[in-house]
Amino acid sequence: MIVYDRFVLDNGLRVLVHEDHSTPMAVVNIMYDVGSRDENPEKTGFAHLFEHLMFGGSVHIPDYDEPLQRAGGENNAYTTHDLTNYYCQLPAENIETAFWLESDRMLSLAFGEKSLLVQKKVVCEEFKEHYINKPYGDTWHKMRELAYTTHPYRWMTIGKELSHVENANSDDVKHFFFKHYRPINAILVVAGHVQLENVKRLADKWFGDIPMGEKYHRKLPAEPRQTEARKSEVYANVPLDAFIKTWHMDARLDKGYYVMDLATEILGGGGSSRMFQALVKERQLFSGLDCYHFGSIDKGLVAVEGKLVKGVAMETAAKAVDEEIEKIMATPVSALELEKVKNKTESVIAFEDMGVMSRANSLAMYELLGDAQLMNTELEKYHEVTTEDIQQSCKEVFRNDNSNTLFYHSK
Repeated sequence: MIVYDRFVLDNGLRVLVHEDHSTPMAVVNIMYDVGSRDENPEKTGFAHLFEHLMFGGSVHIPDYDEPLQRAGGENNAYTTHDLTNYYCQLPAENIETAFWLESDRMLSLAFGEKSLLVQKKVVCEEFKEHYINKPYGDTWHKMRELAYTTHPYRWMTIGKELSHVENANSDDVKHFFFKHYRPINAILVVAGHVQLENVKRLADKWFGDIPMGEKYHRKLPAEPRQTEARKSEVYANVPLDAFIKTWHMDARLDKGYYVMDLATEILGGGGSSRMFQALVKERQLFSGLDCYHFGSIDKGLVAVEGKLVKGVAMETAAKAVDEEIEKIMATPVSALELEKVKNKTESVIAFEDMGVMSRANSLAMYELLGDAQLMNTELEKYHEVTTEDIQQSCKEVFRNDNSNTLFYHSK
């Protein structure tokens, strides 16, 4: 049970406090309710670009890292399709340094041309290195465009194309900032060797005067139900053939999400899973194979992905995957098999909650989902899943007309 307190400043900033006096450290985590799904289709990559720009200095603090390091702290950030998260950890006695840094860049990020030019260059190099020049780097660009026709999950967090980031200007950046990076769209979590009353004082001192901003209300186009199988083939200079297949699944808070989370573990979650045992170890069709999903807040994707053993025909590998999928649809999994993945899920959740930084991140995430208390109750939703639920959900998700297949051939 993760104990926390929650309060809201007058400007709408939600603040959660988790006291843990077993550590001398404190974590300050700010999550913004904006991800790549919130971008203009003609100007993608902005959420990720902003993750970089936020470290480019604010009006009163030209260098974010230097004062944090002097206070004994470290920081990082990440962007997903659904959110952007910034976090730092430092000795608890220096926690006000983190409040000062985070509040100043929320209030007055420096929109200098030089900073924008530098960070655009960094992001463009990242795009080239990981998605253009790297073997298999464009795999998920192609798969997302195949699987999605309407929803903005159809482009990667890095952006749909390089030119969108290259052409970003100061006006674009300012508009994005003042639309999304406001207290009303943010969650502040403070965890570790802290006291609630002191956090209230610091939150009001450093964040209380920042203008609220306008609440961002999402009106994203829903992805239509897929009614026919889609397939694409790519030929590239890569060492091995790769096979990727996806199916649409339920959204993060739907019951089907928890069912499919367990089903993917049964199918391809590690060395003891069905697909790994059958297709990697026994039949030796793949050198490695995984079945997983993306944990998307909106309706997401289940994926099966693997590299083929040299000499194995793509059609043979695809047929073998389909056979394993058909088995889980035709015959209920055993109670023992289901219990095993439930226990594994419980262990993963417990392990994630061991670190104070992970706890802070999870509290922010569940608050973003609508209820931070889910952090303490969500495990019950997994325990409620039955073998019949697994079979029924697999029959719905793994329909052939809900599938998207990418054959990535080695030249």
